[in-house]
Amino acid sequence: MAKAKKTDSEQTSVAPPPPPRLRQYYKDRVRPKLMQEFGFENPHQLPQLTKIVINVGLGDAPKTPKSLDGVVEELGLIAGQRPVVTRARKAISNFSLRAGMPIGVRVTLRGAHMWEFLDRFINVAVPRVRDFRGFPTRAFDGHGNYSVGVKEQMIFPEIDYDRVEKIHGMDITFVTSAGRDDVGMALLREMGMPFRGETPVQVG
Repeated sequence: MAKAKKTDSEQTSVAPPPPPRLRQYYKDRVRPKLMQEFGFENPHQLPQLTKIVINVGLGDAPKTPKSLDGVVEELGLIAGQRPVVTRARKAISNFSLRAGMPIGVRVTLRGAHMWEFLDRFINVAVPRVRDFRGFPTRAFDGHGNYSVGVKEQMIFPEIDYDRVEKIHGMDITFVTSAGRDDVGMALLREMGMPFRGETPVQVG
């Protein structure tokens, strides 16, 4: 029995999306430079970015559920994937907080989403910060992970100013495999992170 002829849509193959620009830059430029700078002999010693965690704390979330829905939508636009609602683990009577109440929104980025967010954050969002003079260099945790606070979500072009109900900040943590702050800082610097008092690396 003859096989049915495939339709044009079945015959047309969909080309895979191009790899994230910064991931390719990391492989081609950053890895060799870090290997030379720190004298790594084993490629497995080279640090890499493993994930980015974005967290928004909302103290008034239990009283204003609509604001929580708005933050979930906004953070989804910024991150490119749906965030999760964080809830209180314990009840705190002084704050009228019961266990299980929503207190914030969080999203964890890995893979392509992580690299694409880092690219947009450094090259699009950060230049929109008013009077920006670079990120502090003392915000590492001793293991090569770096956290930075953003005062308002409006620096991200994905946010429509006319639809924003409330201005809020967020904490962004860049988790690396460096194990040391100097190595973690060098990794982020070579990726273009603008640190205070330094000329940012221009990623080509």
